Amino acid sequence: MNAPWKSGSTNGRDQFAAYLCDETSLDVLRPVAIEMGWQPEKCNKGGLRNAVQSLSIAASPNILLVDLSESGDPLNDINALAEVCEPGTVVIAVGQVNDVRLYRDLIASGIHDYLLKPLSHGQLRDALTHAQAVFSQPRAHDSGGVKQHISTAVIGTRGGVGASTVATSLAWLFSADEKLPTALLDLDIHFGTGALCLDLEPGRGLTDAIENPSRIDGLFIERAMIRANDNLAILSAEAPINAPLLTDGAAFIQLEEEFRQAFEMTMIDLPRNMLINFPQLVADVNVVVLVTELTLASARDSIRLLSWLKVNAPHARVIVVANKVQPAVTEISKSDFEASIETKIAFSIPYDIKAASTAAKLGQTFVDANRAGKGGAVLRDLSNTIISVGGEKAAPAKSGGKSLLGKIDFKALMAKGKKAPAKAG
Repeated sequence: MNAPWKSGSTNGRDQFAAYLCDETSLDVLRPVAIEMGWQPEKCNKGGLRNAVQSLSIAASPNILLVDLSESGDPLNDINALAEVCEPGTVVIAVGQVNDVRLYRDLIASGIHDYLLKPLSHGQLRDALTHAQAVFSQPRAHDSGGVKQHISTAVIGTRGGVGASTVATSLAWLFSADEKLPTALLDLDIHFGTGALCLDLEPGRGLTDAIENPSRIDGLFIERAMIRANDNLAILSAEAPINAPLLTDGAAFIQLEEEFRQAFEMTMIDLPRNMLINFPQLVADVNVVVLVTELTLASARDSIRLLSWLKVNAPHARVIVVANKVQPAVTEISKSDFEASIETKIAFSIPYDIKAASTAAKLGQTFVDANRAGKGGAVLRDLSNTIISVGGEKAAPAKSGGKSLLGKIDFKALMAKGKKAPAKAG
């Protein structure tokens, strides 16, 4: 219904429809509808259940007025209505129960307004006029909007470097601090922690999308995604580990396209192994955040991933972020690491096990639970950078003549007391 990430064209849809239980209310509504320029025939006898039955076989209108007077469980019935309403429909409920808790629950469920009976001409006209203004206001993704959609992929060079922590924190900052409608897509289908970091159940939305890519549209997005706050929705999965991932990647591309239409920010928690089978995932990404640690293994894989991104996503701005930094105990110094990968580390997040434990215990993102900490400050700087560079094209990286492993000066590292890994023959 009227969610903050609503999408949609109005082509082929009626401007207004109403389903009211009693003739007295209909007699008040019909003159208002005519005054608004709508057909009085769209004012139907019957309450919410009649609306659900009718809209299950016909397109929902731009503005829908429904009567809850005969509903024994209004919230449950509203959820049934959401199943048949197209994205963007502005719904006004009418009822006889004067209960502030019911009002709040209805508003939280996506209802635009709740009117008490008996209805009056002025009350209806004001509510419908406001609903019309809400429906007509420019969406963030409309061509007239000033804000550009930014898609960011967060990739970890190794398992456990904290890519998911960074991805969920950035998504939270975009949505909670910047008030930008944000989608978080966790593509670790079997072991993702995106929902877990937000203390949410992942649902079946992502697995349903993979199994039935043809179902993916604006309505599917609105129903399948789990809301974390007013501006953040997440799509993730905990697929059974005995169920292999069988997909050609079409679902992921379709999801990214729908996100561009419905949100201002897309955050993709992208496991590095997904790049092997689905390189098209970064085809339309604006920013890639490469999360690494200052270790030999991470240096090797940073080189490989940076080289891969230069070929497969030359348009994207790549930001290297060092996580869990402990200057006294790193395998490689920051300067040696940067020399090896031939790229500067843009941000360094200090290692703070206490802060990470606090976030886990509270069921909050790292940045939300540790706003006063140094790590939180670094993540806020990173989010500001992404917002500012999202539309820019990355400068071409310098190409070198060395092999990937040859770019690491193993002799220099060994001279500093480090053991170099054996080169593959």
